[in-house]
Amino acid sequence: MSVQYRNNLHIGGTGDATMVFAHGLGCDQTMWRFLAPAYQDRFRTILYDLTGSGASDRSAYDRTRHASLHGHADDLLEILEACSAGPVVFVGHSVSAMIGLLAANKAPERFAAQVMVGPSPCYINDGDYVGGFNREDMEAMLGLMEADFPSWSQRMAPILMGGLRPELTKELLASFMRNDQGIARHFGRATFLSDHRADLLHTTVPSLILQCSDDLIVPREVGDYMLRHLPNSSLRVIDDEGHCPHVSASSATSRAIDAFLHRTSSPA
Repeated sequence: MSVQYRNNLHIGGTGDATMVFAHGLGCDQTMWRFLAPAYQDRFRTILYDLTGSGASDRSAYDRTRHASLHGHADDLLEILEACSAGPVVFVGHSVSAMIGLLAANKAPERFAAQVMVGPSPCYINDGDYVGGFNREDMEAMLGLMEADFPSWSQRMAPILMGGLRPELTKELLASFMRNDQGIARHFGRATFLSDHRADLLHTTVPSLILQCSDDLIVPREVGDYMLRHLPNSSLRVIDDEGHCPHVSASSATSRAIDAFLHRTSSPA
């Protein structure tokens, strides 16, 4: 099966370098419609849907391969092998930030830089580590997701998008409800129970960590932790509410990315 069909690839842009965009849980590549156009004059752009999400081939979703984020990282490397001759700038939102990190650890030569929008290596509090959820709350959230996916979606959409943007919240909720609920539950458990803190230390790719100032899913402590443990990284906090600054604050997000890319490409 071609990755073009499997992951609903859309390739555009006119630049020599390549920028790849990957969406978060419950979403699809349309989440990049405010941000990706800002780079189409400078980059060849690749947008895709994670396997099992959006308009991807859902029959390609493998509950063994995709039981961990490593399966999605392997999907990404197959996309890069098929579609990009040189190293790429990878822009991943939420869970896709970790998917990109795992792929970059496996094949660092494929990545020139990575932009991590709302990333979290672990969502569950653990000793001194603040992930945002205790174990009981996480199990309750996953239990609701498994028992009543529409109710879970209605609760999560305003939290993820921020309560001041009802039109964007409505759009996100519609995106959630377009998902195959069985796949979404499986992917949700793989996402929220993952722990990739140890993988941060192995990254050699220059990284930008982007966070909203008021994010109920990924608290500020997570960004500070990543900055301490992710080599060659920088942290930028966007003054915004929610978990999706590339949608709700796209101009501020693009300015932060531009500044990072300028530093990354400038001689030392």
